[in-house]
Amino acid sequence: MMKIIFLVLAATLASVQAFAPVVTSHHQLATALRASSVDTSTQTTEKGLLKRDRYVATNRFAVRQGKAAKFEQRWATRKSRLATLPGFQYFHLMRRVTLQEDGTCVYDEGTDEASAQGNMVSFTVWNKKSDFSNWRSGEAFKEAHGGTSIGAFLSTMVNSALVLRGPPRPAFYDGLLVQSVVPDQIPETVDGWRQVEADGVNTLPTECFIAPNQFFVPPENAVAFEQRWANRESKLKECDGFVAFSMLRRDGQAKGHGTVEMDASEPTYVSTTIWKDRASFEAWKGGSAFQQAHGQKKDDDKKEAAAQPPAPLWSRPPQPVFYEGVLVISSEQGV
Repeated sequence: MMKIIFLVLAATLASVQAFAPVVTSHHQLATALRASSVDTSTQTTEKGLLKRDRYVATNRFAVRQGKAAKFEQRWATRKSRLATLPGFQYFHLMRRVTLQEDGTCVYDEGTDEASAQGNMVSFTVWNKKSDFSNWRSGEAFKEAHGGTSIGAFLSTMVNSALVLRGPPRPAFYDGLLVQSVVPDQIPETVDGWRQVEADGVNTLPTECFIAPNQFFVPPENAVAFEQRWANRESKLKECDGFVAFSMLRRDGQAKGHGTVEMDASEPTYVSTTIWKDRASFEAWKGGSAFQQAHGQKKDDDKKEAAAQPPAPLWSRPPQPVFYEGVLVISSEQGV
């Protein structure tokens, strides 16, 4: 067992700064749908891509079987000033689930190292990329990752080896087409972090439901893909239980802190919708807002759309994945 721990420690040291408590337009869409303080600029980059509204940092974990509650306990009891930092917008920890027909969700921990990857994901939204960079290079980052002393650092590494199947895998994104509602209630924090009861035996209560869809879009189709999303009709903010939406574009240029080069197995875009709960998601999926957003029209319009469906812009079909969110921390503006 000690040999396994030291092997995992060695791998984890290479990405120790892959951070932990981390973890999304066109003028018509922005002005009609967004209630947050996101800049409504419609400008694009020199390459024709949409400029980012937010910067999103995630860290993907492979938690060992039976260790989910221990992993969540470590997050609940960590020391962090996240909510007090300049540019912070939103955070939650995501627990991957499979959806049951009776409306419940079951934690999907995977059966081996490959399938376990991403069974837990931290998700943090920053106002600007520079805000994230300032946090990552500051004292608050070291404090949250046990870097204030050699003893604290080693304790963090040993605990990680006992709970995780190898080091975390960070992934960073430009948040595009952000929609967000102002929260009715802000989860209470103490010195910038949630105070939640966690016994290490039972997993934490679910506080939100997240429905991402992963898209594998080749670079030559990126502009067309973004414009198609920017021009689509959406009424998400009119739906009960809607919290936020962002189209995440992978920042493949991000370096350091455990980041590895992207390969074809990873999505280049992820549409990410946060709901109050699964019931709100299911109500949206079964309603008219979903049909309108996905081009399901009535009568002649529907026939015309069926006769001339838009060409797919991805290299393989999208792959949905679902999560329950815990330890939600939000700014007053929301995402």
